[in-house]
Amino acid sequence: MRFKTTLQKLPKHSELVSCVGWTSPDELYSGADDHLIIRWNMTTNEQSTVMTLPNDCFPTDMHWFPKSASGMGGKKGASEIFVLTSTDGKIHIINRSGRVEKSTEAHKGAVLSGRWSYDGTALVTAGEDGQVKVWSRSGMLRSTLTQNSIPVYGVCWGPDCDQVLFTNGKQLVIKPLQANAKPSMWKAHDGIILTIDWNPVNNLIISGAEDCKYKVWDTFGRPMYSSTAHEYPITSVAWTPDGELFAVGSFNTLRLCDRCGWSYALEKPNTGSVFNLAWSGDGTQVAGACGNSHVIFANIIEKRLEWKNFEATVTSAKQIQVRNVMNDVVEKLDFRDRIIKVALGFNNLVVATSSQCYVYSIKNWNTPVIFELKEGGVTLIKQAEKHFLMVDGSGVYVFSYDGRLVCSPKHQGMKADMLNAQTLTLNNDTVAIRDKTDEKVVYLFDAQTGKAMGDGKPLMHKVEVLEMALDQCGPATERKLAIIDKNHDLFLTSVRIFGTERKSTKLASMIHMMTWNDETNMLAAMTDGKIFVWYYPNAVYVDAELLPKTVAEKVTSDFGKSPQLLGFIGSHLILRRLEGSLVSTTIAPYPAVLHTFVAASRWEDAVRLCRFVKDDGLWACLAAMATYAKDLNTAEIAYAAIKEVEKVQFINNIKDIPVKEARNAEMALLCGNYTDSESILIQAGLTFRAIMLNVQLYNWDRALELAVKHKTHVDTVLGFRQKYLKRFERKETNKRFLQYSEGIEIDWEKIESKIQMEYQKERERPSGNVGATSGGAGDATKPRSGGRKERA
Repeated sequence: MRFKTTLQKLPKHSELVSCVGWTSPDELYSGADDHLIIRWNMTTNEQSTVMTLPNDCFPTDMHWFPKSASGMGGKKGASEIFVLTSTDGKIHIINRSGRVEKSTEAHKGAVLSGRWSYDGTALVTAGEDGQVKVWSRSGMLRSTLTQNSIPVYGVCWGPDCDQVLFTNGKQLVIKPLQANAKPSMWKAHDGIILTIDWNPVNNLIISGAEDCKYKVWDTFGRPMYSSTAHEYPITSVAWTPDGELFAVGSFNTLRLCDRCGWSYALEKPNTGSVFNLAWSGDGTQVAGACGNSHVIFANIIEKRLEWKNFEATVTSAKQIQVRNVMNDVVEKLDFRDRIIKVALGFNNLVVATSSQCYVYSIKNWNTPVIFELKEGGVTLIKQAEKHFLMVDGSGVYVFSYDGRLVCSPKHQGMKADMLNAQTLTLNNDTVAIRDKTDEKVVYLFDAQTGKAMGDGKPLMHKVEVLEMALDQCGPATERKLAIIDKNHDLFLTSVRIFGTERKSTKLASMIHMMTWNDETNMLAAMTDGKIFVWYYPNAVYVDAELLPKTVAEKVTSDFGKSPQLLGFIGSHLILRRLEGSLVSTTIAPYPAVLHTFVAASRWEDAVRLCRFVKDDGLWACLAAMATYAKDLNTAEIAYAAIKEVEKVQFINNIKDIPVKEARNAEMALLCGNYTDSESILIQAGLTFRAIMLNVQLYNWDRALELAVKHKTHVDTVLGFRQKYLKRFERKETNKRFLQYSEGIEIDWEKIESKIQMEYQKERERPSGNVGATSGGAGDATKPRSGGRKERA
């Protein structure tokens, strides 16, 4: 990826250009020290003078009213105005035809920066007098946020418009708008900070200073990236609207950088210092205000996408080249309009231009599916096997690959323009969207209907969610969502629940990024110096003791400091080094093969594979998979291979149970799901087994409650309770047990005969398709193995 820069042969301004701003992707305004405001039409390549400023007014900054807030502020066409700050201490609100709607005395000395809030309700300005002020939409002073002794060179709004970031010499300050709120401040550079920007989508801050460095920060003031020193001070920085890239300007220097800080491209145009940078609304081009009277335009080209044996490259603003690396066949795809977003995956190439969407199949590049877009500004494309998702300023849309709109999921207060790849995830049956106003909330939608899942309640995490991803394989009922929260803990959560509580389990701590495998439900995650690969994350719900055995670790020291985890394709992990180069590393191919065998219920082949590989991790995966699928024979073999003797014995006991529902309940017990086990038994009418389950677990109150409720085996519960107390030489203190023991006589002969009758009834049930052995696992008096509590 790089910039294709354009400069006019002769500059249209005669003095230093100080500010630029886009009204649309095809129209730019620029202001300079020659007192002219010039309009640039990118379609016709024409320029025209909009207005001439007074002789004592030299512009310093320009910012257009946000289009997303154009319905606010009471005026129709409110997005047609911009604020211009100047050296005479005034802020000027000007419409696009050049008429000054209002001029206000704002600061003593020059006003150095001015920014509209994202919702359009307020304006913040920073001045040479060291003050930061907040103004209403109409230009009335609301408050003075701070008064410093040194000039404030840059100011910008936080994502929620409730706090402001500004410079204070070598320090950065985040000041909430609340009167009593304490500001956060940190030393950011060794020289005066000249320029800053804060992106609302990724919530990251960039700063540039006289120490010739640019740096990336999070909102806690933690450094995410620091560049090496340039030859000259950094005079301008600007995020793309979607927060994936940013541009850096310096003397005769224009740099394109990834959100993590490393540089894609470096251009050395003859511009003098680039004092101001502005991205177009679609994020495809950037304009720079240059010290030598020029305005520089730079388009992003040569963006590369790879999927299996295909490579797609955006060669120009309206052309994509696709190459099949297997046979070196090259296809050139031309488009009518400017390309905005491209996605390649799952046998399809999706291209969004400023007015249309093209869907190409890798089998046929000649006849794409084409449909019109309501809004041109597509900010995100996410793909799944059956459909893809597009985000623009107005909403989220799921389309099939034949161009049909499947659904448009929405939740209350959704801000579509704030969504990114970390806060929105998609697979064949589910769409998950993190709420922007409350980052602990994740909304789950059915991808076919767009309706909220289950009872309509969202997933509530305990801490703010940073990143999330849905698994891509397996049946919809077993769908899992992986979450990284603000504490950098990795959680696995079940998506589709049926009348039960949603299970969320912590897998690991200090995780920075994660990704699911594209072919199987393996999960890879990056921590400091290591990559963890969970071969079967679902093991945490089957037998949590097996989970550590199913995790593989890889040390990342070979890939330099702080590499990024980008993808997990087949048995390859795709990493990006700190300087931006791509590398890959591999894991063993056997877990993927095992997943394939289990998905096809080829249990004998799965056992044969594990015997061939002779790896405990693989056996542990098979044990968990077989237990989940209730394949007892395979589970027994796998548990035996990893020397889990108690569980082998427990599975043998389960095999002897005559009733299918009772076997399922015992399997749920093996997985640690005590409540599920009890509910299975009660629904099947096996009340006695449900009572004895609670007796085994010493859950005496629940056992008595069931016995009383169903009017059966109250004496059995009281008898086992007496044996339990006698064994530990204790007296009864439970009031309920004392109450019922007064009127009931404990006769062990009667109890034994009742128990035998219950087992006889089970043997005679029509569902008893496994032969029962007398005194087997169904015998309540026989001790239970498998690591569970010993029967009373």
